[in-house]
Amino acid sequence: MKRRLRAGRPPRPGRVDPDRGRGQPPLDAATLEERLDALLDAVLSSRRTAARPALALAAFSRAQQEFALHWASVIAKTNSEMAFQFVTHVPAAFERMRLADVQAWVIRAMDVYDRQGLYPGSAAFRDVEAFVEHRAVSEHAVAFDDVAGILEHFLRGLSGRDLKLEPADTWFTDTETLFVPGTVNRFADRVLNFQLYKAIVVHLWAQTWFGTFSAHAAAPTLARLAQRYDDPLLATRLFDALETIRLDACIERELKGLARQMRALQQRVGELAYPGRWAEQIEILRRPEATAVDTRRALGALYGLGVLPERRCYQGEMQPERAESVVEARLARERRSLQTALARLADDVRAERGEPTPGPGESPPVFAIEPREDEDGASAFLLTLDGEPVTPPEQVSRLLASILQDVDDIPEDYLVAAGDDGYARELPRPRDAEDQSRGPHSEDGALLYDEWDYRRQHYRKNWCVLRELDMHPADEPFVEHTLEKYSGLTAGIRKTFEALRGEDRLLKRQAEGDDIDLDAVVDAYGDMSTGLEMTDRLFVRRRKVERDMAVVFMVDVSGSTKGWINDAERESLVLLCEALEILGDRYAIYGFSGMTRKRCELYHVKHIDEPYTSTVRARIAGITPKDYTRMGVIIRHLTGLLTKIDARTKLLVTLSDGKPDDYDGYRGEYGIEDTRQALIEAKHVGIHPFCITIDSEAHEYLPHMYGAVNYTVIDDVRRLPLRVSEIYRRLTS
Repeated sequence: MKRRLRAGRPPRPGRVDPDRGRGQPPLDAATLEERLDALLDAVLSSRRTAARPALALAAFSRAQQEFALHWASVIAKTNSEMAFQFVTHVPAAFERMRLADVQAWVIRAMDVYDRQGLYPGSAAFRDVEAFVEHRAVSEHAVAFDDVAGILEHFLRGLSGRDLKLEPADTWFTDTETLFVPGTVNRFADRVLNFQLYKAIVVHLWAQTWFGTFSAHAAAPTLARLAQRYDDPLLATRLFDALETIRLDACIERELKGLARQMRALQQRVGELAYPGRWAEQIEILRRPEATAVDTRRALGALYGLGVLPERRCYQGEMQPERAESVVEARLARERRSLQTALARLADDVRAERGEPTPGPGESPPVFAIEPREDEDGASAFLLTLDGEPVTPPEQVSRLLASILQDVDDIPEDYLVAAGDDGYARELPRPRDAEDQSRGPHSEDGALLYDEWDYRRQHYRKNWCVLRELDMHPADEPFVEHTLEKYSGLTAGIRKTFEALRGEDRLLKRQAEGDDIDLDAVVDAYGDMSTGLEMTDRLFVRRRKVERDMAVVFMVDVSGSTKGWINDAERESLVLLCEALEILGDRYAIYGFSGMTRKRCELYHVKHIDEPYTSTVRARIAGITPKDYTRMGVIIRHLTGLLTKIDARTKLLVTLSDGKPDDYDGYRGEYGIEDTRQALIEAKHVGIHPFCITIDSEAHEYLPHMYGAVNYTVIDDVRRLPLRVSEIYRRLTS
C-alpha cells in the first residue's frame, strides 16, 4: 500500500527540527558508532584508525548529535565519502557555529560537490574556518544562493535572449552568462545590498542588450581596438567607464524605476566627478542614438588625458576577449540554425501557396528583412519571401532577434535558406538524443537547470541538462483519420467553442444596465419591507469577454504511453487544436521524456505563435513513446517560455499517464517534491498549472503536487480525447 501524501502542508523530511533531541541525554560514543556504522559502514571500516567521528560527536548535545545523524543519512544517499567528510568535520563546525549556520555550511559543501565533484566538495567540508569567516563578515550580507531564484525571474523579465546567472569573484558578462558576486556586502542594510545585486545584474544585462560587444561593421572589436594603444588594459578600463555612461542613459530611458535606484545607490557611495574635457563626449554618449561605436570614438578622443574615473558601485570588469569569442561562436551557430529554419519555412509557405519547391541545383529561396516600428515605437522587422510578407515561426523570430543583438544589421547571406552545400530538399534531421547526450553539456543548445532536493531542502545547482528537439513528423494520415473517427464529436466541439468565443459576461447588481436584475429587485424589496434603505444596483449589464490567453500543453511521451495511451494523446491533441483554432487562443504543444538528469528532452510540436499547419499535424502524428518522465526540469523550462509571453492568463497543462519517474532515482518522494517545487515556482510568476491524467492512483500524489482542484483523473484512456477539449473549455471560461 502506497503511503498517501497529505493535500495540505507537505511533509519536509529534509528539514531538521531544531528541538529534536532537546532535553534528552546525549548518546554515548558506542551508540553513535553503531548508528554511523549503519549509514557509512563501508567507508568507516576502512578509516577506523584514521578518524573516530563517533567519539568526537559524543561530546556534544543530543540535539547536535541528532542533527549530525540526520544529515549523514541525507548526504550518504548522494555520496558516502561526502557523508564521511561531513561527520568527520561537523564537530569543528558545532564548536564555531549555531545549528542554522552549520546547516548552511552543509548546503554550501553539497552545492560545491554537485557543481565541481568529490574533491572540491570534501575540501568545502574540511575548510570550516573559512566558512565561519565568510559567515561572520556581516549580518547584512546578501548571498547569491539566497537570492538566485528571485534574480533569475527578474532577469527573465528583461528583454533579450535567455541569460544565465553564475557567482564569481569578478563581475562580467560573456553575453550568455552574467557572472555576479557570490556575496554583496557593500551597505549595512540587507535591502540596499539586494538592490545593489539587482543593479549589478541590470548593468551586465545592458551590455548584452544595448550592444556593448556587438560586431559593428564601422568599428573594430573592443579587444582588437585596445591592442592599438600602448596600454591595452588602460584602454579597456577607459572604454568601460565611457560605456557605463552610455548604458546608464539607456537604462534611464527604458527602466526609469531601476535607474532611480541605481542613482540612489551611487549617491550613498559618493558621486563620481568627470574631468571638464569629458563633457562633450558625455553629451554625445547620452544621446538616444548613441551606440558602442560612439564609445569607441570617445575612447580615442580621451585616452591621451590619462584619466581613469572610479568605478560605479554596480560596475564590474570587462573581459572583451571572452565576450567576443562567445559572440563569434554564437553567430556561426545561429547562422546555420537560421538558414535551416528558413528552408523549412520556405517549404511551408510555398506549400500553402501551391507553388512548386525548388529542386537540387536550383537557386535557394532568399528572404529579406524590412525595418519597422511596433505600436510602442520600438524597432521591429518585417520578413519577406520573394517580396511577399511571411509570418515567421517562433524559432525564426527568436533567432533573428538574437542575431540582431550581436550585429548592426543581419547580413544577406544569413537570409539564404541553404546549408553549407547549397539548398537541400532533404533538410538535416537533428541528431538524436542519444548522440547529443555523448557530447559536453554545453553543446547542441543544451540548457542547465537546478533541481530541488527535498532531503537537503535546497536546489542542486545546474543539475539537469535539457535539450529542445523537433518532434520528427510522420508521413501518415493520422489527423484525417482522427477527424473522421470523431466526426460527430467534432461538430459539437466546434459549436461549443464558437459560442465560447462570442460569449458575453453578465454583470449583476449594476447601477445601470441593459436589463433588470430580478434577484436584486427581490432582495431590495425585502430590504424596503423591513424598513432598510433600498439599493439602486438593480440592473444587469453585458460585457464582451476579451480573451487574452496563452497555453502550453506539456505532453508525456515516456515509454509507459506506448499503445492505446499514445493514440489517445495524439487524438486528444488533434481535437484540441481544431477547437483552439476556432477559439483563437495562443497555444503551444511540447512532448517531454528523457533518461537521467544528463538527457532531459523537450520535443517541439508547436511553438506558441506557430500556425497550425500541415507540418504541425505531421509532428502530432509523429509523437511516439520514448523513455522516462522527469517533470521538474521541463516545468521550469516551459515556465521560462511562458513568462516571456504577454498574456493576461497563462496556463501550463500537463497531459500524463503517471507520476514523475526516471532511471537514476528520480522517483517516489524525490520526483514528486521536485515537481511540486517547480509548480510552486510557476505559480509565483503568475502561471496556472493543471494536470490531466489517466493514472488511477493519481489521487495519492496529485493533490500534493498540483493542489486539490488543479487536476482531473480520467479513469478510461478511451475517454481521453472526449474529455480534453471539455476540460480546457472549463478552465478558460
